[in-house]
Amino acid sequence: MTTFENREKAFENKYAHDEEMMFKAVARRNKLLGLWAAGLMGKTGDDATDYAKSVVLADFEEAGHEDVVRKVDADLGDKSSPDAIRAKMEELMAEAKAQIMSEVG
Repeated sequence: MTTFENREKAFENKYAHDEEMMFKAVARRNKLLGLWAAGLMGKTGDDATDYAKSVVLADFEEAGHEDVVRKVDADLGDKSSPDAIRAKMEELMAEAKAQIMSEVG
């Protein structure tokens, strides 16, 4: 393999790794969001865990995160707003990335 081919392969591997980490972080963020929303709804234990799983699965309905926002907003009713949910998602993304990095590192 030439130096160029080695560099190309290294870039491809890094891209694949970065995409995998982002996928894991988004799934973790959605789980944390689900647990947060479950708490607002008074769910605990297995009920909270099951709800969090349903939030993670909601993200597979369409590209982007608006499917998750719609689900959580509909489930929370007047306990929150779409803007508050989006803000919480941003906050939880940082936490999710930190959790993923601590597991990897």
